[in-house]
Amino acid sequence: MCNHTPFHTSVYMPYGDLKNETLRAVIPFVNYGLQEAAFTSYHHAITEVAAITYLLGKGFDPRTAYKTVESWEVNETFY
Repeated sequence: MCNHTPFHTSVYMPYGDLKNETLRAVIPFVNYGLQEAAFTSYHHAITEVAAITYLLGKGFDPRTAYKTVESWEVNETFY
């Protein structure tokens, strides 16, 4: 008889609290994107948030990621 919990019933957490860490990092940008969509479009807002979070993943700090992506816009359009 096996006395351990099967893998399918336990939560595998190799990186600590990865879920909460990730959500804390992206929620401010998701909220920003929702506000941005009210003035532009959902396509534009999602593209902007995706670009910012991509740069976060590349190691940029949040402020630099935001300012970098904003610098790519001309009249609320990416060129």
